[in-house]
Amino acid sequence: MDPKTTIKKNLKRRSIIVDQDIKFYKDVPLPTWIELSLIDVCNRSCSFCPKSDPSVAPDTYQKMSRSLIDKLAMELKKINYRGAVTLCGYGEPLLHKDILYIVNKLSEAAAVEIVTNGDVLTSKTLKNLYSANVSRVLVSMYDGPEQIEKFKKIIQSSKVPSDLIILRDRWYSKNDNFGVKLTNRTGTIKIGNQVSNSTFTKCYYPSYQFLIDWNGDIFLCPQDWQRRITMGNMMQDSIINIWTGKILSKYRKELLKGKRNLSPCNTCNAEGTLLGKSHAKIWQEKYKQ
Repeated sequence: MDPKTTIKKNLKRRSIIVDQDIKFYKDVPLPTWIELSLIDVCNRSCSFCPKSDPSVAPDTYQKMSRSLIDKLAMELKKINYRGAVTLCGYGEPLLHKDILYIVNKLSEAAAVEIVTNGDVLTSKTLKNLYSANVSRVLVSMYDGPEQIEKFKKIIQSSKVPSDLIILRDRWYSKNDNFGVKLTNRTGTIKIGNQVSNSTFTKCYYPSYQFLIDWNGDIFLCPQDWQRRITMGNMMQDSIINIWTGKILSKYRKELLKGKRNLSPCNTCNAEGTLLGKSHAKIWQEKYKQ
């Protein structure tokens, strides 16, 4: 399998979650993709990731609390959320000691996915995650194709359904952008075949998703590794208030117009229209009213 095929398969899978079943709270289109950064530490230092530079993204070892998870689950139930919650963000989610509690609690209100490098994944952990109602475990394999057999053995010994885990080839060279949809992470990464900041203008990210950091801070998307602009904090306000608030609405409107003049978007080269087209159309109509 080549890296482009892997990327296309992942985008197709995500598009089903993001664009095909949009729900509303009152007259507000809800997000369908919420990313959580459970813990601010990673056991790897990949060259295409800001974690490779401690001056940009240092490991702080801060982690999300159970009280925040409880509040998030409660609010998602209240708005009848039907999208996905993916555990990834700015660190390795399986390093959080409360990972089973987190998955189990959030699965009451959403489909919970985990994106992991798989380094600490064992058959026991995978079995426990399945029992906690995880929807999907996506393993990014960075070392080489020899990892495939390792994870197949883990799946087999855990006796979980084979489609619970998705193995993603990420061992490619710099010339192939490491097998990922490479971006500059709002100007923090220069390695690989990066396109200029002006290549893409419109961005649908804030029309269908946001990221919640370990302390409850909400950001536009996972590209903002330097945490430059906070939309609000879910421990101080409700998710729906932040989602419809002035700050997020301002960014959403500008990006729908194709204007990346606000920080950190003005330093970002991400192709922000790969997903969320249906959401963008709804928001555009709503802002015309």
